[in-house]
Amino acid sequence: MNTTAEVLRYAAFDVAGEGGNPAGVVLDARGLGEAKMLAIAAEVGYSETAFLVREGDSRRFDVRYFSPLAEVPFCGHATIASAVAFALREGVGDLLFRTPAGEVPVATGLVDGRVNATLTSVRPAVREAAEQDVEAALEALRWQAGDLDPAMPPRVANAGASHLVLAVAGRDRLAELDYDFDALGAVMARCGWTTLQLVWRDGATGEFHARDPFPPGGIYEDPATGAAAAAFGAYLRELALVETPARIVIHQGADMGRPCRLVADIPAEAGTGISVSGTATEIAA
Repeated sequence: MNTTAEVLRYAAFDVAGEGGNPAGVVLDARGLGEAKMLAIAAEVGYSETAFLVREGDSRRFDVRYFSPLAEVPFCGHATIASAVAFALREGVGDLLFRTPAGEVPVATGLVDGRVNATLTSVRPAVREAAEQDVEAALEALRWQAGDLDPAMPPRVANAGASHLVLAVAGRDRLAELDYDFDALGAVMARCGWTTLQLVWRDGATGEFHARDPFPPGGIYEDPATGAAAAAFGAYLRELALVETPARIVIHQGADMGRPCRLVADIPAEAGTGISVSGTATEIAA
C-alpha cells in the first residue's frame, strides 16, 4: 500500500514547452482516501490533480480528479498530463482510464520526439440552455446578449462534465473577461456546470479561441480545458457548425499569459466520443 503520495506536476496542452495548464499527477494513489486526495489537491493548488490506481501491471487505471475545493467527474488536462507522465516512465501505448464519468481510452505516442496523448471522451450530450440560466450567466459575466454570436447559440454540452457554451461575436469581448466570481459561482453551482466554455470563432482561420471560468474549483480561470474542448466538439457537431468528420484547433490561455493548444477530432457519427490531443511538459520543482 502507498503511504506517501508522490505528486508530479505537468503543464498540459503546452505550446512547444511553453504555457500549458498545470495539473497535479499521483501515479500511485493506492490507499489514499477521499479526504487525503482533496487535501493533496488543495496543497498543490492547481485547478485539478489526478489520482491513479493501477490494475496490477496492466495499463488500466481507476482515476479520480480533485480541484482544491471538490471532486470533479472528469478533467481533460489532468488526463493528458497523467498519460504523458506514465508514458515517459513506462513507454507509449494505449491506456484506459476508468473515471467517475465513465471509461476514457487514452492513446500515447511520439510526435516530433515528444509524447503526445489523445483522450476519447465518454458519449457526449448537448441540450438547450434555459433562458433564465443564460441571462444569469451573462449578468455575472457583465456581458450583454448583443455580445453573443447569433450563429452559435448557447447550449449546455457534456462530454464527462457539463459546460455552458457561450460564443461571442468579437475577440475583444473575450480578451476583456472580468466577471463577478461569487455571482457566477452561484449560478454554476445551481446549474451543475463545471466551467463556462466562452469561445470566439476566427473566421479567417476557422480556429477557435476559448476562456473557461472555473469558480466551482476555486479558480478564476482554467488555462486549458480538455473536458470543455470535447464538449465543444460535440456542440459543433450537434448544431452542424462544422462539416464532420472534422479536426478543430482551440487556442486557450493566451489572455492569461499561458498559451495552450488543444486539438479536437469530431467523428461524423452522432453520439460518438470526441478525441482531444495535446502534449505536456514537466514543471520543475
